[in-house]
Amino acid sequence: LFAMGSPGGDQQDQWQVLALLRMLVGGYAPQEAIDAPALHTTAMPESFWPRTWTPAGAVVEDRLGSALIEGLERRGHAVTRAGDWSLGRVSAVGRDRESGLLWAAANPRGMQGYAAGR
Repeated sequence: LFAMGSPGGDQQDQWQVLALLRMLVGGYAPQEAIDAPALHTTAMPESFWPRTWTPAGAVVEDRLGSALIEGLERRGHAVTRAGDWSLGRVSAVGRDRESGLLWAAANPRGMQGYAAGR
């Protein structure tokens, strides 16, 4: 059982899906999933004024690696490199069903989230 959340306007659902899939499908521990390189698309109109969008747009952390980023560009994506630790603001808390152990994981980007327990 766990809960996760993120600020981030139109990107928050994309960043949370990345972390969730890494945990459920990829076998990542929660902190590993949050720490992994992030990306999001800008190919849908934004919810906020002035409702901009970039067809085939993708904003990526450089930590994804040049080969992957260049592969996106070859396939026609308009890629914006955002730096190494710049995207995603996911935090999560949960309880291990078997052991009852409580856990927390927080985003290191922007020094905005903290994982703590008592």
